[in-house]
Amino acid sequence: MSGFWLWRALVCLAALALDARWGEVSRLHPLVGFGRQADSLEQYCYGGAELSASRRKLRGILALLLAVLPWVSLAYGLSLLPYLGAALEIAALYFAIGRHSLRQHAEPVMLALQGGDLAGARRRVALLVSRDCENLPPQGVAKACVESVLENGCDAVFGALFWYGLAGLPGVVLYRLVNTLDAMWGYKNARYQDFGWAAARLDDVLNYLPARCTALAYALVGNTAGALRCWRLQAPQWKSPNAGPVMAAGAGALGVLLGGEAVYQQRLQQRPTLGAGVAPDAEHIGLALRLLDRAVLLWLAVLLPGGWLLA
Repeated sequence: MSGFWLWRALVCLAALALDARWGEVSRLHPLVGFGRQADSLEQYCYGGAELSASRRKLRGILALLLAVLPWVSLAYGLSLLPYLGAALEIAALYFAIGRHSLRQHAEPVMLALQGGDLAGARRRVALLVSRDCENLPPQGVAKACVESVLENGCDAVFGALFWYGLAGLPGVVLYRLVNTLDAMWGYKNARYQDFGWAAARLDDVLNYLPARCTALAYALVGNTAGALRCWRLQAPQWKSPNAGPVMAAGAGALGVLLGGEAVYQQRLQQRPTLGAGVAPDAEHIGLALRLLDRAVLLWLAVLLPGGWLLA
């Protein structure tokens, strides 16, 4: 057990350093191949239109297990190998983290808004969010981007770090694969309402603790009192049990107003208001990215000394 936690803390540092230096290797990314596998499993398991909702859910559970369990089992076996396992831990966590990619997608939105290129900002923010972006005003673009940065801070950074720290290589593989399946199957529409139910629920379970750790980190490195107040009062109103705390705390930490009206598939939705203060603009995108960076540094400031003390 000597050095166990210190090693995991150092792996987190190494993976974050690789991500900061190299970012996402799109063509060689393992999740590209996994996405193709998931598509094939969906075609095999989905079944015909005559299936009941319960049977469709069972098929979704089967597809989830077939997609995830072999890779998690392989990760567990490889983690037992003395030297290869150590290298694979760093590589897997590097591939699971998307902090650099998030910045690469958010900064062009900020720069386009600052340059007065509203059409370009709309095109770029559409790569980050699922809402309709064609008619967004500048503040709407900024709000969508800030919301994405805050929420994806958990999904793309802290969730992977948390599950690696807790369960090593199999933990980070499980987290990233389930998170990917949720992104593919977790929609509440006619096709995926039942088939994607298992992936969406398991993703909620896996993100429960990381989301609250992320919200706390945002609060501690931003406007702490405002973040904690927004988290306590506003997060329960949000439809997602995990995005609510993250976005409410992040909005409170930044002193901005998020949520409110948004258009999805040409339908206007009135979402609860999150945060307090001013409507976001281009500057707040940069502030959200810096809040995320400070939260990452806070995690490392806890992990590295903690790992050394427990070594």
